[in-house]
Amino acid sequence: MSTNTPILLVEDDHAQNELISAMLSAASYQVFSAFSVEDAIVLLKQHPHIQLVFTDWKLGQLSGLDLINYIRGNKLEHGIVVATAYGSIEHAVQAIEQGADDYLSKPFQRQELLLALAKANKANMLRLTNQQLNNQLTEQSSLVDIIGHAPCMQKVFQRIERVSATSATVLISGESGTGKELAARALHQLSHRNNRAFIAINCGAIPENLAEAELFGSVKGAFTGATHDKQGKFSAADQGTIFLDEIAELSLSLQTKLLRLLQEGVVTPIGANHEQKIDVRVIAASHKNLHQMVQDGEFREDLFYRLNVVPIHMPPLRERTEDIPRLIQHFLALFSQRYGISGLQLSGQLLKQLMQFNWPGNVRQLSNTLEQFVLLQNEDELLDTLIRQHTPTNNTTHFTLPSDGIEWDSFEKNLLQQALNREAGNKTQAAKLLGLNYKQFLYRLEKHAL
Repeated sequence: MSTNTPILLVEDDHAQNELISAMLSAASYQVFSAFSVEDAIVLLKQHPHIQLVFTDWKLGQLSGLDLINYIRGNKLEHGIVVATAYGSIEHAVQAIEQGADDYLSKPFQRQELLLALAKANKANMLRLTNQQLNNQLTEQSSLVDIIGHAPCMQKVFQRIERVSATSATVLISGESGTGKELAARALHQLSHRNNRAFIAINCGAIPENLAEAELFGSVKGAFTGATHDKQGKFSAADQGTIFLDEIAELSLSLQTKLLRLLQEGVVTPIGANHEQKIDVRVIAASHKNLHQMVQDGEFREDLFYRLNVVPIHMPPLRERTEDIPRLIQHFLALFSQRYGISGLQLSGQLLKQLMQFNWPGNVRQLSNTLEQFVLLQNEDELLDTLIRQHTPTNNTTHFTLPSDGIEWDSFEKNLLQQALNREAGNKTQAAKLLGLNYKQFLYRLEKHAL
């Protein structure tokens, strides 16, 4: 069991920490050492693949119990063993009640420690198995947002089911708000990786100068400000799934590194002189036409074909209008429960308007609209908004320049503000609405002090 099993050792006595670390390393554990609860929490965030935690009870002002409460309170899946030289049966009972899997009294023998860790690991595996079974029982209801009666959606779900058991790369296309991330999560939930990490990255939201370190990691001293080793998102998703949303925004240099990862299964952090072997499933998505970007030289052709092993297209809501009533019912129930509101119903007039609306923002816009209705419970205001937005054409190519011209700065600022309002302050989505990449959008926001 212990071969390279990652374990977090938390012991504030440096000599004891070093001694136990050597003992665990000799038993083939991969040891991460911390000297305080605060350090331990940082390491757990940096290394989510850690499976076991062995902690002392007394750790300065905090205790092992505080660490247990953090782990279980955040629903982290780790086997936990607690040891103390200060304890009593009361401490043991407290630790077990709060979620520890076993308890050791100091001084303990090497074999006692290894047996306790084996027990904790077994208990953790049982929890993960139970969670996996629970996921399988509830997956249909949890994926309601992407499943509909429309034939086009049935095809989507059939393809998700067919390829989820494999590790093939998947490229999800579709307009903003159609549920591309939901489809990626469904692929992960239905796979054998579902008890491992699912990490979603918006490639357009990462500053270009930080993107390589964010994705591939860096070592201490690799560049100015690199004061410690940083685990990249790909390494954090090892054995799990990484979802690269808006893959079209990835620079050509990072596209090259991603291609190498897909071809060889290795990453090299910035400043490192060695490669890291990883096993991660890559799912990518974009609302842009990647095939056209390949033709225009803006996206690597070899990477496109590596990603596009299994293509999945998420249809816009206007192409599956028969699903709108079911989605309305789902979101109305969801938000009513979330905000503790009961008895809400839609009038026939509002339901008709919701059915006739074009939904350029797709399912996300429908969800936001119904959340607003549940919170404000003002049907007249919602009807007025829908009627004003429901224009037969919404194409900027029909714009006619006034004969006396326009004041460009004011016009641009107004467009930016409208986009932000439409997307409830979500800058990523507002940028997409205006056809700008994230960096261009941020530049204009700064320019107009928005």
